[in-house]
Amino acid sequence: MFLRVSREILLAFFSAFGVLVGGAVIGSFAAFFTNASPFNMMRELVKVYRIWAIVVAIGGTFPTIRVIESSLFDGQLLALVRQLVIIVSALCGAYTGYWLIITLTGGE
Repeated sequence: MFLRVSREILLAFFSAFGVLVGGAVIGSFAAFFTNASPFNMMRELVKVYRIWAIVVAIGGTFPTIRVIESSLFDGQLLALVRQLVIIVSALCGAYTGYWLIITLTGGE
């Protein structure tokens, strides 16, 4: 069980991280066609994509809400804690990706 939970935690972290870094890097290609700065475009995109990276990493909102609801009303505290840890992992992955892009592009 611990191995499955740790796999889900790592998957949430790196999914959120990958959405931010990949989205910012690939999205900044548009700056080449519009004669804008790719670094500025990356900073703008990473700010917009942060919440979407978290949603993608936890697998959408409805399954998560369903698990939280069923664990609260059915008394399954372990499922609730597991889901909260996965959400925190996604938040950490999104923040790490945000920090990396902001740092590599010269900060705010």
